[in-house]
Amino acid sequence: MTVYLVGAGPGDPGLLTVRAAEVLAMADVVVHDRLAEVSLLDLAPASAERIDVGKSPGGPVDQDAINRLLIKRARTGQTVVRLKGGDPFVFGRGGEEALALIEAGIAWEVVPGITSAIAAPAYAGVPVTHRGLATSFTVVTGHSRHAVDQETNWKALAAAGGTIVVLMGVAHRAAIAAHLMAGGLAPATAVMAVRWGTRPEQTTIRTTLAALGETELEPPVTIVIGPVAALDLTWFEHRPLFGRRVIVTRARADASELSERLRALGAEVTELPTIEVSDPHDGGAALRKAAADLAAGRFQWVVFTSPRAVARFVPLLRDARSFASASIAAIGPGTAAALEAHSLVADLIPPEFVAESLVAAFPWSEGEAEVLIPRASVARDVLPEGLAAKGWLVDVVEAYRTDVARPDPGALDAAAVADAITFTSSSTVTNFVAIAPGVVPPFVACIGPITAATARAQGFEVDVVADEHSIEGLIDALVSGLRALPSS
Repeated sequence: MTVYLVGAGPGDPGLLTVRAAEVLAMADVVVHDRLAEVSLLDLAPASAERIDVGKSPGGPVDQDAINRLLIKRARTGQTVVRLKGGDPFVFGRGGEEALALIEAGIAWEVVPGITSAIAAPAYAGVPVTHRGLATSFTVVTGHSRHAVDQETNWKALAAAGGTIVVLMGVAHRAAIAAHLMAGGLAPATAVMAVRWGTRPEQTTIRTTLAALGETELEPPVTIVIGPVAALDLTWFEHRPLFGRRVIVTRARADASELSERLRALGAEVTELPTIEVSDPHDGGAALRKAAADLAAGRFQWVVFTSPRAVARFVPLLRDARSFASASIAAIGPGTAAALEAHSLVADLIPPEFVAESLVAAFPWSEGEAEVLIPRASVARDVLPEGLAAKGWLVDVVEAYRTDVARPDPGALDAAAVADAITFTSSSTVTNFVAIAPGVVPPFVACIGPITAATARAQGFEVDVVADEHSIEGLIDALVSGLRALPSS
């Protein structure tokens, strides 16, 4: 089998390369360090073993031990992904691992990653080259005092001009500054330091070479020295949710859309799934029968109340012809979009995306006509009762079950210090209370009035309710509400 030396990039999971995602999806085991963005581990199969070699009681695992681990796992026939922060060959010791694999006769491949030497300055609004200011840049490590004092020719770097990017140089920044000034760089030379570059907790500090040694910095930091460091093309830190910590409580399979949108707006997102989705109690027998009955012309309407109901029911049909003359109702735009993915267009979407509005918009029955509602095993009875009151014969079929999820300890810890939490259904509220008793989020955003009522009943103060009861509406409400509050 093959060992893949994969660059995880500087922190923003969106900067992972397509090839890196491909090999993670094939992994039997992922050997990762502490700088690898944790969410990237979810790209590996659930069955893949994850081995953290960046943490241990005595510190990081010895490099020779990591080399032996890679070789041992590959020899058992496993596909091994060695996930490293940044780029494996930029101060990542990837070359040492490659040499060990070659010596052991193990097949290997390197998947380059975006190095923080370029990405962190870019996210802080500083290009490492700029016409009229710098036509070259040099990347140097400041990790070892011996390297700083003996191995690096700072005088040559100072004379070369261009931009100097220092990685792992916080501890020896005063010595680095002294060497560069001794080599001829002016004390007033602009310096920019980026901590946790490309991440939601990114912070940027601007100073000068003379003041660098006295500037308070904590690793991990990328230091940029030269005229370009005086540029301020800030964009990342100006996003509306930058620095906000937001909890997403949707089921893991449904969380990606909301999480990705929040991250794009600058939020630090923690997914705390409160719902686990499983098959119906009967294994789907009733749902399959309902699909056959629809194709046989039994139902005049099919009502979908969630994208998940669409995903569970529609694949059981031969194709769109199974609906024959039956009309389709969707409770909101998210469900309608799920139908459109199957080339199905909803005939009815209520003006407000709640069961009460759907009942009000639904036509009256003109005879003994039947409505099919494939939905979760536990749901409000407003819809079937309301349609029955309008003369319809209603067949409610269990399409899936929702149970309380098993919480991840890290996500629970994040929930305790989050700036905001999002609830997209009443079950996300009640399940959150069950798995995180006593945790009271400082800012609560709900997708609609029913969810908000449940949150209030659980003792939460609801800060915002989406005007449009959709994911987009929830995001708009969250942004507007948090914008008025000071950053944490």
